[in-house]
Amino acid sequence: MKNENPSASKAEPIKLFLVDDDAVFLKSLEIEFLQHADFAIETYATGELCMKNLSHAPDVIILDYQLDGVDKNAMNGLETLDKIKAFNPDIPIVMLSSQDKIDVAINCMHHRAFDYVVKSETAFVRLQKIISTIFRYKKMEKELSWYMDRM
Repeated sequence: MKNENPSASKAEPIKLFLVDDDAVFLKSLEIEFLQHADFAIETYATGELCMKNLSHAPDVIILDYQLDGVDKNAMNGLETLDKIKAFNPDIPIVMLSSQDKIDVAINCMHHRAFDYVVKSETAFVRLQKIISTIFRYKKMEKELSWYMDRM
């Protein structure tokens, strides 16, 4: 028998890339994710390092908007976002920023970010909800294509 229904397959851990130049925030985010679910996490301090490792096929990328704390000449979050989308437009990217400005959020969405989250004490909860939404959507897409293949 060919492929079984995709919802019946054994779940692999979600591969998550966390990209942020703030080492403390990056580590705390990684710890939060590891404590709350089965994630395979890779962390990067720059967009350039993230780009070099895209062959590891992340399911979701959480990307800082600024990204200039380690290297002032580093790519910023929007440049990194654009390059990731050029490499693979299907990778969902959630932008993170300490800026609570609507124009920054709108700009990120114009660059095809999946969502925008302001760094705060509720950021992790928001990120969890967004990742759940991404995977509900992906599961629906898989199931739909499974059924369409059989018509």
